[in-house]
Amino acid sequence: MEAAAAADCSYQFRIALLGDAAVGKTSLLRCYVAGAARGPAAEPEPEPEPTVGVEFYSRALQLPAGLRVKLQLWDTAGHERFRCITRSFYRNMVGVLLVFDVTNRESFEHIQAWHQEVLSSQCPGKVIFLLIGHKCDLSTRCVSTQEAEELAASMGMAFVETSAKSNCNVDLAFDTVTTAIEQALRQGDIKLEEDWAGIRLLHRAPNPRRPSRKQDSCQC
Repeated sequence: MEAAAAADCSYQFRIALLGDAAVGKTSLLRCYVAGAARGPAAEPEPEPEPTVGVEFYSRALQLPAGLRVKLQLWDTAGHERFRCITRSFYRNMVGVLLVFDVTNRESFEHIQAWHQEVLSSQCPGKVIFLLIGHKCDLSTRCVSTQEAEELAASMGMAFVETSAKSNCNVDLAFDTVTTAIEQALRQGDIKLEEDWAGIRLLHRAPNPRRPSRKQDSCQC
């Protein structure tokens, strides 16, 4: 079913989730790929095992502008011992969600380092970033919304608070970064490159056929 849906897509966008270990990157991805049918009242899934290296998921998405895209979503390990593996994937990403845990101050303080790692990866094209404050359903937060918004603004990106447990703003986060990528592509800020896997053209949308012009007959 997923393959059939992807066959209708015009582009493939590669998007990575980066951040410290245990901030909930895998939970976010699984919630998003499962779709809105899961609902806020669904039974919460068990805590996933820590990611080893890199894993990927996919989902087809219809954008408001009418473009249908396949999202290739990369889940990266946050532990330092896997960093040499995950770094090799940075240059082939067009979108990056920088994820921190609102109850973990240290994960928030490491966001700028994650951001700088991507910027120094010699990516041939522009990368669209989005800052994610995860686990916003918890009352033990130690990073305020205002502080996170200020950090996001200083790095030139938007900010969204999410919770995979309550399915809060999960779709919004991925829709926000995907729409921004599509707009940058349409405006020419991001260009297709043959040796870059950040954006791939899967097939061109068919051009509407113009009706044949008929010669008017004179009824004099």
